[in-house]
Amino acid sequence: MISAELPSHGPAFGFDWIATAADRTPDNLAQIDIASSRRFTYAQMNTRVGALAAHLRLLGIAKGDRVAYLMMNSSDVFEVIFACWRIGAVAVALNWRLTGQELAFIAEDAGPKVLIHDRGLGELASAIADMPCFECRIETASDGSESDYERAIAGSKSLAWPDEPPLLSDICMLMYSSGTTGRPKGVVITHQMQLLNAWGTIADASIGTSSTSLCFMPLFHIAGVNGVIGPCFLAGACVAIVRTFDPGKVLGLIDDPELGVTHFVAVPAIYQAMLAHPQSEATDFSRIVTSFVGASSVPLALLEGWKARGLRLREGYGLTESAGAGVTMPAHFAGEPIEVSGKASHSFELKVVDDEGQEASLGELWMRGPCITPGYWNRPEANRESFVDGWFRTGDVVSRDEEGFYKIQDRLKDMYISGGENVYPAEVEDAIYARDDIAEVAVIGLPDERWGEIGCAVVVPKQGADIGLDDLRAGLEGRLARYKLPARIELVESLPRTASGKVKKNELRELFSREDAQP
Repeated sequence: MISAELPSHGPAFGFDWIATAADRTPDNLAQIDIASSRRFTYAQMNTRVGALAAHLRLLGIAKGDRVAYLMMNSSDVFEVIFACWRIGAVAVALNWRLTGQELAFIAEDAGPKVLIHDRGLGELASAIADMPCFECRIETASDGSESDYERAIAGSKSLAWPDEPPLLSDICMLMYSSGTTGRPKGVVITHQMQLLNAWGTIADASIGTSSTSLCFMPLFHIAGVNGVIGPCFLAGACVAIVRTFDPGKVLGLIDDPELGVTHFVAVPAIYQAMLAHPQSEATDFSRIVTSFVGASSVPLALLEGWKARGLRLREGYGLTESAGAGVTMPAHFAGEPIEVSGKASHSFELKVVDDEGQEASLGELWMRGPCITPGYWNRPEANRESFVDGWFRTGDVVSRDEEGFYKIQDRLKDMYISGGENVYPAEVEDAIYARDDIAEVAVIGLPDERWGEIGCAVVVPKQGADIGLDDLRAGLEGRLARYKLPARIELVESLPRTASGKVKKNELRELFSREDAQP
């Protein structure tokens, strides 16, 4: 369980997101499942959520019990999440891109009693369904056709309202970190985190009952569940859910005036893919109110490319540990090449700390506030390492200017030291992205006998491009200090990424450290 040293506090709140929206705006569309063409009003969604909640209770699920979902994107996912919340249970998000062995570790750690999974993921579900923690397995077709899931909903009398309102401090979700540096950790997410994150995003992104958010980020990730999606449910807005991301399909949905998409969030790699798609030039983005970008460094060239298409991206920064928020670019600066990431989001207090533990203009970002996780599930050591006097250490390097703008520099673990100088790969990557012949790039530090570490640019060239080290360095001369220039280049067909779109730099370092680190 989470560390006993972490306080639990907060008053009870007597409402349910979906039940409240169903009471206030019952005929508003709540969900559109693009793959199956199913549409649910808030009244219909509330009935389905209540029926699933009643079924889970019949199975013996009580307050605090965990229910795991292994599902690709569909309207079913949010029914599962809100059904868990209605009875005080904890929804555990399982990443369907993991192996059975990786999922088994998470299941053993979280101890869920029920597994709800897609029929199409049956083989992967079978790899963990026999684990002792699971007492029941529910299969869904995710398109409304006959399944265990639909029979459970049809056969249960809907629980219209929580019998016991949860506390703000009660756990409502467990999401596991991507595990790029080792075993994943279960991030405890509370009702307070979700509620305040949603309220802040509603205000910051101008979400109202007439808004429609397009959901194509995976729903086992915080950006998918929260981003602008969770806030839409709290606001009584509509969520249109795409099963898997395809650049042409997503651009077509954005262009559809009947659907009327107003909000979405994506990682830079997705924006790169859409910008490169020929359909992006003809897509009408005039209805978009807010389009967030985050989860990794955002190249200036990407902001400028989308601005030319008529879409102003708003950079944001957050972690699973902060319910996906933390730093947000003010709306009036959206898309402008001002080389900062934004200001503190609603409900956050931030500070920058140097190696000596003193506040500085450049260093590690620390956060505190009501949207910060109370800790990691079953990880007392990680809790002690990550929290200092109530501050959460993000592990990310940022700079802060006199006007209170923060710029996310890099992950602390990705920074390398060459000849005694700190090098932040994101800065080098941003400079390289200014070239027209680069599709993707990741800069890593590799061991070197003379300099301690040197920079290696792992490059995905655009089709037909011929890129060499001398050419690359020559293009960066005058833009970067010489110690920041890559001393090595590796050409690859693609970069390894986590499900959230982050480059797995640990894999790249492991791969290329086995070779001669000299230029």
